[in-house]
Amino acid sequence: MRSFAKLNLTQQLTHKLGKAIVQGKYDSNGRLPSEAELCTEFDVSRTATREAVKMLSAKGMLSSRPKQGIKVEPQVHWNMFDVDVLEWILSSKPSLSLLKEFTQMRYAIEPEAAALGANNPPEGGFTDLHLAIERMENADKGLDDALESDIDFHTSILAASQNRFISQMQEFTSTALRVSIRYTNRIKGVAAADVEKHRDVLTAMEAGDADMARKMMQSLLGEALALIDSELGV
Repeated sequence: MRSFAKLNLTQQLTHKLGKAIVQGKYDSNGRLPSEAELCTEFDVSRTATREAVKMLSAKGMLSSRPKQGIKVEPQVHWNMFDVDVLEWILSSKPSLSLLKEFTQMRYAIEPEAAALGANNPPEGGFTDLHLAIERMENADKGLDDALESDIDFHTSILAASQNRFISQMQEFTSTALRVSIRYTNRIKGVAAADVEKHRDVLTAMEAGDADMARKMMQSLLGEALALIDSELGV
């Protein structure tokens, strides 16, 4: 996540407006104030305002047309794979249904990433996964960060697939996991992930057993889905 202080004025305004849209500040009439009104409200230039609107339009959050003003688009049009959009949503108390949808997407992708890694191991082996497991063990002893080590493991699974499309989901997945893992661990009443279940995935991958690697990852993510469903009363 970028430091807000390091953003230029256009980027800062983009973040302020993006968060305000996510929080429903402009949702009542579906429109933003005019460019002139935004300039006054946020004390920025017309150029910075116009660029911020363009950036949010590119993210699917706004549309701007002559004589129609600046319109807030329905959430279904937002680019959920945009890390900024995801951060704004996750920082605004995301719904359980959103976390469930994210976990369902992981269930569709991570088991296959593990299977791909098992079938075609990276040239350097699974060093990153071993380091992630080591970090998780240290976290159990209070010597490392439990959340970051868990995230390291799951993003390393995506990288191990050696699939360029799957690998590029690492930043998106890392961003969402910062909320998702905290939530499911809270439901379980634990502070850290189950190291042995994660190790089982790595063991299967190193053995070249794609079916088992897939099955072990499905088990991990299936547990997370079941926990969310239990809170939803499904």
